[in-house]
Amino acid sequence: MSDFLKLFGENIFKEMHGFVALSIIDVKSGNIFYSKQNNTNFDIENASKFALEIVRAQLNSNDYLKQNQNIDDITITLTNQFQFLKISNNNSYIIYLVADSSKANLAFTKALLNKHMAEISNMFK
Repeated sequence: MSDFLKLFGENIFKEMHGFVALSIIDVKSGNIFYSKQNNTNFDIENASKFALEIVRAQLNSNDYLKQNQNIDDITITLTNQFQFLKISNNNSYIIYLVADSSKANLAFTKALLNKHMAEISNMFK
């Protein structure tokens, strides 16, 4: 599986303008299955932990409020970054992708992430 995840990360890195970092995180355990970064000033390990807390908070909110809905994704727009949290259909893992907002196109990046999410979903069934 690690070879597949490495190829997955490399493909997103090559296809996406403004790539900063990527990680794949297990929602239950918090383990990071894979991470890659293009910027040494970006702490992908800690950023992934905080991103996971955002997802967990939304999952807990949905459960508490009895909202019978799935989270498709969460997009965070910062001054210089887009941060995407893409959640698997079964809520077992997330893909956390960070892009430089001056170089990345929001719609293209989301489309690219959706395309690759379909590929990786088969690995985590």
